[in-house]
Amino acid sequence: MATPVMNQEPGAAAAQTRTVTLGKSLNLGLRAAMEADPKVIVMGEDVGKLGGVFRITDGLQKDFGEQRVLDTPLAESGIVGTAVGLAIRGFRPVCEIQFDGFIFPAFDQIVSQVAKLHFRSQGKIKVPMVIRVPFGGGIGAVEHHSESPESYFAHTAGLKVVSCSNAVDAYWMIQQAIRCDDPVLFFEPKRRYYEKAELDVDATPDPLFASRVLRQGSAATLVSYGPSVKTCLESAVAAAEEGTELEVIDLRTLSPLDLTPVFESVRRTGHLVVVSEAPSESSLASEIAARVQEECFYSLEAPVLRVTGFDTPYPPSKLEEDFLPDLDRVLDAVDRSLGW
Repeated sequence: MATPVMNQEPGAAAAQTRTVTLGKSLNLGLRAAMEADPKVIVMGEDVGKLGGVFRITDGLQKDFGEQRVLDTPLAESGIVGTAVGLAIRGFRPVCEIQFDGFIFPAFDQIVSQVAKLHFRSQGKIKVPMVIRVPFGGGIGAVEHHSESPESYFAHTAGLKVVSCSNAVDAYWMIQQAIRCDDPVLFFEPKRRYYEKAELDVDATPDPLFASRVLRQGSAATLVSYGPSVKTCLESAVAAAEEGTELEVIDLRTLSPLDLTPVFESVRRTGHLVVVSEAPSESSLASEIAARVQEECFYSLEAPVLRVTGFDTPYPPSKLEEDFLPDLDRVLDAVDRSLGW
């Protein structure tokens, strides 16, 4: 997978570059945020002594203590509700939702409190908190462990929603999200936790709420986020072997959407395929298709096509390879667009 290259100062020491997994990058990013600000608190189910089910918080409680890395009861509503109070009092809590499907007991707190307090108080109250959500399928898990609930929260005014797709972004984006004064839903592609990239901790990161072109092309544009970005990059490599150059854009930010790079790309290619694991009905993929149609109508040479999960509950693990967008489905959509 191609990884983003951050802006690097001339003469920067190569010794600062290291190969890390996406999961380890998140751990390092959390550690850096906690070292920089004593008000940063990590809380969630098994995040302390165990280090989280994916070991993202491994070693943090040992180094920062039980007052800053809190093992909570199995009660997502209580986790988020407590974090709201801490945020109002000047802390910057980072809540871990153990699996994506576990976030719904906290839905009322997130939508009714987290998203609205700043507006309800006419700007007098800030809620600087991050809710980390490992999301998506591909790990062979049981029910409630492979959801893609991002559209619910991107639809909710008052929330910022972002998703990293690689180890470099994971390191920088988690720190930027923690520094943000608005509440941020931080979606992590769990099936990419163990994929590696070269990380330079002295590089200058891109802004948090900005999309990025990962691969340039002229035939058609592929847009995705989170776990499906790698699928798009692999599809672009396969298409290039047959002489079709595809442009790949990683959204990174889901709310607010940064579609300027997408508009610019579509005006050049005339074709757009949006890829996401979430069902297509009333989804981010639908919103992107609508916005591109509004902004780039006269540039489009074919309808915007979507390659997504199906409009069904997530299937048993034996069937998930048929549910998730893969290289064949993406390239089939590209062929249908180019053949229009």
